Amino acid sequence: MEKNDKLMGWIRVLLLIIPYLIVGGVFQIAAHALAGIPFEEEIQKTSLQSFLVAMATLSATLLILYLFMRFVDKRPFMELGLELKKRGPDIILGTAIGLMVMSIGYFSLIILDEINFQNLNLKWNEILLSIGVFLAVSLGEEILFRGYIQRNLMYSFNNYVALFISSVIFALAHGFNPNLNWIALTGLFFAGILLGLSYIYTRNLWFPIALHFSWNLFQTYFGFNVSGRQFYSIIEFRIEQENIFNGGKFGFEASIFSLVFQAILILLIFKYYRKNKSTSIYQHNLYNVIHRKNPV
Repeated sequence: MEKNDKLMGWIRVLLLIIPYLIVGGVFQIAAHALAGIPFEEEIQKTSLQSFLVAMATLSATLLILYLFMRFVDKRPFMELGLELKKRGPDIILGTAIGLMVMSIGYFSLIILDEINFQNLNLKWNEILLSIGVFLAVSLGEEILFRGYIQRNLMYSFNNYVALFISSVIFALAHGFNPNLNWIALTGLFFAGILLGLSYIYTRNLWFPIALHFSWNLFQTYFGFNVSGRQFYSIIEFRIEQENIFNGGKFGFEASIFSLVFQAILILLIFKYYRKNKSTSIYQHNLYNVIHRKNPV
């Protein structure tokens, strides 16, 4: 790691904020105009409108981070953690965890009579659009929050301090989501820890991308709102009384169940990588040698 990286890591994060907001805002305004929805109002979007907005946000994120990596960081864009070789197991595991958590959560709430099943709503075009929406969201947010922000903070601070700070930023970035409460905000912070923990050891984004994608996708397929917003659901249910068990209008992420699942997963991932720390460090150093970088 170069001395300049240790000094400049957190500064690059600060420098990113204004350009990202400007570029993201321009892309968002254009997407809302194309989708025919007012930019300044929080309204229920169709799946197609949500897809257009999500793609615009992803495009803005990729553009600004490409420019920063090239002209500010002066490193290859792929160094954010997008190397795909031998990452199939990470993608499969991340996807499986999201499905497992949402399945257990849904059926637990059914058994506890916290939610009541109403009907199935199977629409293939909606399924495909929702896959596109949450793939765009997971790619954009993981490349931004873990690939760029956490990575740069790890140059300047202890890895776990960097993880904590990036998780706070991740939670605050969702602070304007509708129906937010203290459990939901805590859950978003836990999500930042959960999604960023493996990055400390692997410097690769495909596990958090897959987990983030699967978590959101199956959350909405099982009928929950996602981070306070309603999307197409295959399963439709009714909540008799909103509380800390079912998450209410914010969705499963505002439930105690979600916090417990996240805490368990964080502990398991931490123990796994600590146990296999030498292998993870070797793989990361080998990557740096191949790409002629100094090991971090």
